[in-house]
Amino acid sequence: MAVVSRLSVNGDRLMGWVERLARIGRLPNGDICRLAFTPEDVQARYQVQQWMMEAGMTVFNDAAGNIIGTYAGSEENAPALATGSHIDTVPSGGAYDGVLGVLAGIEVVKTLQEQGQRLRHPLQVIVFTDEESSMVGARALAGMVPRSPAELKLRDGLDIETCLETVGGNWQTIGTAQRTRDQIAAFVELHVEQGAVLEQTQTAIGVVQGVVGMRRSTITIRGQANHAGTTPMDMRQDALVAAAQVVLAVRDIALSTPNSPVATVGYLTVAPNAANIVPGEVVLTVDMRDLSPAGLGSMQARLEEALQAIATTTNTAIAIEPLLDVAPSPAAERIQATITAVCEELKLSHRPMPSRAGHDAMEMGRITDMGMIFVPSQMGLSHSGREYTPPEDCIQGANVLLHTLLRLDQLYA
Repeated sequence: MAVVSRLSVNGDRLMGWVERLARIGRLPNGDICRLAFTPEDVQARYQVQQWMMEAGMTVFNDAAGNIIGTYAGSEENAPALATGSHIDTVPSGGAYDGVLGVLAGIEVVKTLQEQGQRLRHPLQVIVFTDEESSMVGARALAGMVPRSPAELKLRDGLDIETCLETVGGNWQTIGTAQRTRDQIAAFVELHVEQGAVLEQTQTAIGVVQGVVGMRRSTITIRGQANHAGTTPMDMRQDALVAAAQVVLAVRDIALSTPNSPVATVGYLTVAPNAANIVPGEVVLTVDMRDLSPAGLGSMQARLEEALQAIATTTNTAIAIEPLLDVAPSPAAERIQATITAVCEELKLSHRPMPSRAGHDAMEMGRITDMGMIFVPSQMGLSHSGREYTPPEDCIQGANVLLHTLLRLDQLYA
């Protein structure tokens, strides 16, 4: 059955769902605290499943606790087109991060249901488990869960086996959650940008080129603690002076690398940390992100060269230890092209851009064609109760998602 080409989502219904979900876990200061596996998360999951069923989807929880709603397609044995995101929050979160992608996916299905339309492919909406902490849901779908539950780090030292039980999952059978390209033909995630680029450039839609890779390291600088009054400046082994040079080197490396990567020194401790003592030791972290694996490798090599030079000039010992190495996850070119074509058809301004934050789509891109659609975040705020995306932007994003899925249904025939 042909799909109506000018379908549009019900914006009032979508925004009503966003507001209703925001009431679950809302704190007196307006922030939303809906941590994964808490009673608030369980309540929100139940509500989302009700909306899925009302939209004509069959719903089940896999062994990773992911909620998967399926709207049947017209062709037997066709792989699914999938969308979705997460509904858990950080301790002081907002109403849009993750939530918009889930509820827009359900709204797309509800719109098709009301028109009596089905895609050729099954359409799945996925609520991924614990995106904000362990990403266990997306990692399980991609077959990237560690073998030992002790290797999966959750907040506050929680036990993943017990946590999964609260949301209908099962660690012992978590391997059954893994999916393949034969089961999911493509995955598209709608998400708020969580940055200020779209708003500042007055652009309606971001066409995501991929989710950047991340390299995170701990750097330990050891000098010599000494009396701040009696130690001449030219006889000091000041670890903090060396650390200051490292901070500037990290910034300069990012600024001078093509394709606008980012690099951050976000954590730093000083010892003995007293006003009248030359610092003897500094520990800091470096977080580098780029869409290019080669770019990440180049930044890492330049950082290590800079550390050697700084150690020599400051007479300190500098050691670097890797903390995290996550490969970039590029978006499929044909999905980027499809989103772009939809934006042009709907007369919406758009721009290509990387996602420098991690998303569930990052893991989905390991197993199938992946794409992401960004909508503006007011003032670039996110992970805050002040996070806000105007209704018109949310609705435009949902309509881009709808028409992207309609086109992909034909493209992946």
